Amino acid sequence: MKALLQRVSTASVTVSGEVVGEIGRGFAILLGVTHSDGKAEAAWLAQKVAGIRLFEDSQGKMNLGLADVGGEVLVVSQFTLYGDARKGKRPSFIDAARPEQAEPLVDYFVEQLRVQGLRVATGRFGANMLVQIHNDGPVTLMLERGEA
Repeated sequence: MKALLQRVSTASVTVSGEVVGEIGRGFAILLGVTHSDGKAEAAWLAQKVAGIRLFEDSQGKMNLGLADVGGEVLVVSQFTLYGDARKGKRPSFIDAARPEQAEPLVDYFVEQLRVQGLRVATGRFGANMLVQIHNDGPVTLMLERGEA
């Protein structure tokens, strides 16, 4: 499981002209699922996101987490994180989990973030989404958890 995490001032997802998810200060997360992922990977990743310190304290050091700053999370499913473009000109997506496996794990990841007291908005799984991300910093980090 991969999460491309971006610290944002705001972020939103629009589907067919309708805003379906929107946050203020926090993290926008593009989330990819692969075949070997399960609930353990999703829970580990949610705990990592909830605890990671990427917000600046009064001394300008990244010592604060989401809970410290009242941050929110926008989660957008992103199968292309498992794209492989090493050969040819058209990426292969065979490492991305099929929707019937990926969607429940994305939902579980979101649920695990909410259990930790975070406000979480989402995109719409499988939809063509317009994602607006106002990266703050910019701060971008790839978090990854494979089989334990």
